[in-house]
Amino acid sequence: MERRALLKTTLLACLLVVCSGRVPMVIQQPSTTIYNSTLAKTLVEYAAAIYTADLTQLFTWTCDRCGDLIEGFEMMDIIVDVENCLEAYVGFASDINAVIVVFRGTQENSIQNWIEDLLWKQLDLDYPGMPEAMVHRGFYSAYHNTTIRDGIVSGIQKTRKLHGDVPIMVTGHSMGAAMASFCALDLVVNYGLDDVKLMTFGQPRVGNAAFASYFKRYLPHAIRVTNANDIVPHLPPYFSFFPQKTYHHFPREVWVHDVGLGSLVYTVEQICDDSGEDPACSRSVSGNSIQDHITYLGVSMHAEAWSSCRIVMDYAELRYKMDLHGNVVLSKQQQQQQQPGLSDQRRRHSAQ
Repeated sequence: MERRALLKTTLLACLLVVCSGRVPMVIQQPSTTIYNSTLAKTLVEYAAAIYTADLTQLFTWTCDRCGDLIEGFEMMDIIVDVENCLEAYVGFASDINAVIVVFRGTQENSIQNWIEDLLWKQLDLDYPGMPEAMVHRGFYSAYHNTTIRDGIVSGIQKTRKLHGDVPIMVTGHSMGAAMASFCALDLVVNYGLDDVKLMTFGQPRVGNAAFASYFKRYLPHAIRVTNANDIVPHLPPYFSFFPQKTYHHFPREVWVHDVGLGSLVYTVEQICDDSGEDPACSRSVSGNSIQDHITYLGVSMHAEAWSSCRIVMDYAELRYKMDLHGNVVLSKQQQQQQQPGLSDQRRRHSAQ
């Protein structure tokens, strides 16, 4: 009895030490192999870096957000679809030996309107080749029907040509998370690429239950990290009484939230069940916070530029390709050799 009491006292003391320091703890259920907390902290920094306003700093990896866990990243391509206000980049991370693909999310000046639109958005597109699978047309089209898709695939091919058939890790935050999901699925289903991994942050729902089932089949180890009361993972709404007609998250969610009272509070990264809609995870709270949407794992996801369509870069320093619509591709290969038709403006330019 005395030994049992001593053990309880020791465990309580350890808990108090952890709580007082707010040390993140991972609740590993049901398996310790599902979620890698260290990898999540690395990928969220990549997802935050794309909000850098100056493309020169982003391309040369000298931005304020380009250090810490992601220092030494080798940028391959940045793709900017000005026509649709979209951005993504591709490169190589030597420390984890992987291709990194990142999509930019919604900017602060448009988050409120974007959220209001998601409240009423209906499933409006049949996903090709997947019977009964329906998805959000806007998210699907943002990846499949813009210059982003070709740019991403080209960047992956170039990176793998240099570094071999290394794993591909796709990530993004907010709307960028939705695009990352369609990208990862596309790479597996339509391009037949192996070893594609997906981890997103603050992702909205993108399809129905049938789509979520297909998604789980092709990307069984996908992770969606959600934060506390972030409103976006609750959108578009899930209606349990219309299970076949409503939006439905694909698995697996990892819900980051605080537990405890007063000063005895610590952060847990709770691994949820494989349903995609675990009622014990983020669905257990109201999900009404925009503030919780723009900070993930202690990393700010704020955009540096107020305008989501604004391009700022040193045109004298970087070579680039621009199409008739003003869409821009910055490529490592372009910097190594002169390309026909490249602009050689010698001034700092801001394109609206």
